[in-house]
Amino acid sequence: MSTFLQYILSGVTVGSVYAAVAVGFNVIYRTTGVLNFAQGEFVMLGGMVAVTLAARLPTGVAVAVAVAAVGLFGAGLEWTFFRRLRRHTPLHMVVITIGLAILIREAARHVWDEKVRSLPFFSGTSVSSLRLFGAALSPQVLWVLGIVGLAVLALHLTFRHTLAGRAMRACAANPDAAQLAGINLGVMRTLSFGFSAALGALAGCAISPLTLTQYDMGADLAIKGFAAAALGGLGDPMAAVAGGLAVGLAEKLSISILPAAYEDATAFAILILVLLVRPHGLLASRSAARSG
Repeated sequence: MSTFLQYILSGVTVGSVYAAVAVGFNVIYRTTGVLNFAQGEFVMLGGMVAVTLAARLPTGVAVAVAVAAVGLFGAGLEWTFFRRLRRHTPLHMVVITIGLAILIREAARHVWDEKVRSLPFFSGTSVSSLRLFGAALSPQVLWVLGIVGLAVLALHLTFRHTLAGRAMRACAANPDAAQLAGINLGVMRTLSFGFSAALGALAGCAISPLTLTQYDMGADLAIKGFAAAALGGLGDPMAAVAGGLAVGLAEKLSISILPAAYEDATAFAILILVLLVRPHGLLASRSAARSG
């Protein structure tokens, strides 16, 4: 029982990070129609920048500055590489985001080399200082769940109850009508990239003490985050949260019946099955998928 609970806790922890990446996919996709496969690099950059700043600043300040810096970086990417495009197809956009992911990853390798780094624990000094029904539980797990959960909730409320959020939703529903209503599509797209990058960076900072941070971690997170977004349904950010948790749980529980080497293959298997059986996602409605 304790072993099974350990798998559950591990799955929920990594699943919350996948959920943050999946929500980032949805934020950009809903506003721009772009599938941003550089989303995993934002998670990596958040952790790396925070680790660098933490050498000179308190951890909390380092995390806040890193999240803001990566958010501005994401907004700058949209302004530099996407704002100026006039004629493009979804395939062009996917290729550009993959290329950006490779450039960011290689730049990170030159800046931070290939060493594994990590932030200090936000509270406590042990990976498993708490016990829950026989399962080891780090206080950092609670930080990860709390930070990611509050960030996703804040983003959801922003979309629902603020003028900028409603404008971004209008861009997703009908860009032409939104533009006729006076909404600046370019600004809304820049905001979506900034929000998405900041959310990814925050998740990267929270998970860093547990999983460590390395320059090449972004590609794996992007694939698993996309699998979570596809599972929940592109166009529905909150369904992406459930998709992320499902992918994380499936990945960790698979260890109990399959060799550990197949753990990473679980996300790919889920992605393939969803695309074959229900392409618009298991949790999203067809109308939501179309409006996304």
